[in-house]
Amino acid sequence: MFTGFAKVRRRPEQFISDDRRVITRRFLPGDEQRLRSIIDRLANLSEERVESRLAEVKRNFGDRHRHLEAIFGENARAVFRRVEPDVKLTPARRMLLGAYFTMEYSIESAALFNPSIVLHMDQSGLPRGACRFIMSLRATGEGHISSIVFRTGVIDPAGDIQIDPVSRFVGSAQPDRDLVREKHAFFLKLIEMGGYNEAGGDILDALPKRFDYASLEQAIDRLRREGGTSPNFAEAAEHMLWLARSNYQLTFPLDCPISEVVIFPVTENESRGIEDARFVRFTDDDGSVIYYGTYTAYNGYRILPQLLHTTDFSCFHITALHGKCVQNKGMALFPRKIDGQYYMIGRLDNENLHLLKSTNIRFWNDAEILRRPEHPWEFVQIGNCGSPIETKHGWILLTHGVGAMRRYCIGAMLLDLDDPSHVLAASTEPLLCPNEKEREGYVPNVVYSCGAMLHDDQLIMPYAMADSATSIATISVDDLLEHLGV
Repeated sequence: MFTGFAKVRRRPEQFISDDRRVITRRFLPGDEQRLRSIIDRLANLSEERVESRLAEVKRNFGDRHRHLEAIFGENARAVFRRVEPDVKLTPARRMLLGAYFTMEYSIESAALFNPSIVLHMDQSGLPRGACRFIMSLRATGEGHISSIVFRTGVIDPAGDIQIDPVSRFVGSAQPDRDLVREKHAFFLKLIEMGGYNEAGGDILDALPKRFDYASLEQAIDRLRREGGTSPNFAEAAEHMLWLARSNYQLTFPLDCPISEVVIFPVTENESRGIEDARFVRFTDDDGSVIYYGTYTAYNGYRILPQLLHTTDFSCFHITALHGKCVQNKGMALFPRKIDGQYYMIGRLDNENLHLLKSTNIRFWNDAEILRRPEHPWEFVQIGNCGSPIETKHGWILLTHGVGAMRRYCIGAMLLDLDDPSHVLAASTEPLLCPNEKEREGYVPNVVYSCGAMLHDDQLIMPYAMADSATSIATISVDDLLEHLGV
């Protein structure tokens, strides 16, 4: 079986899903009447039994989560916002109530795959020739709900890879929606997604030029009371709230290890998963560094291309991408501007690779086809495997191709540094194909990556195996250029 270019080295490291890594989620089993029934049952317990049950819950779950009491308290408050209890509850009773409305979710019980890798922001304390990295992975649990998790490690001067121990705790954060939105940009996105009508114009007219989520809710409620009951009004309000929920901020404690951070779906727009994040370490014109991640939010019915950015992997700002060229999955930013413009690789039409450019990182309306499927291993479609990597020879772009029997293989392209629309070379045969040990899994016959990085002259390429687990391959730049025939 052909498994790719002979000079690609498959490394022994593997990232396997661990069903012991659990987060807490709010658990609301039914309508308000059922919630009230649970509250009433708890109210009838004696204080002694309440204390006993609460102590038992803490014994069973206290070593699985940080700040368990705070979680119970927040979930109890969330229920009280929906159902005001008829009785006054003691602190212990409120805490136990919160436990009844809390559940565990194993974030990676099904799979851990589709990785990307970037240089860590902290390179202190390392020997010369070593580097520290951050790897993101798509974790999938019950119901195939996907989230983003992280691992860290060090590549030593000899090129060996050491993975840092993974924390036994996992932390998720609730969204802060107090972000200010620009009304004109919001209006343009509504038109683009087909969510604007006359009633939507009335809502926008009631908003200031810059508004937050609460202001939008208040405007909709006021107009509804004033007679906004038409189907057009309800549709417009739904579209606008849906779009506004797509912009938020997640903040984790600064002392939270990166392996504890999980970006889990927290809005309705991404309720069925956050898919295939492609991270890039972006250097701006002034030399400042920011990490961007492009990913797909999915709610079971429609996708929404999203952009997140962070400088420390503890505070993440999430916004929707705009423009006619960002209506599909799998977009990857270049790590710097070219001639004052942002560039991105995408696949607008589910088939061909496109090159996008823009003067605004959130608006993308200019694209051209970069390459079409040319070889049998990619006849079905081609896409990117993460952000382009800059070398003195050109931009190295890893690609994936889909061939017969829906087999995914990884290839590469070389783009001109000054004009990335100019393809200097491309794989005629795959760089990496699934071998016998990699082809079996949740989705058979697939190897896939969401981003690689360069260390000295070695390309470090993490890749998923059959959408189940993750491994790492390496190849020198010289060998890769040989593969490309350069």
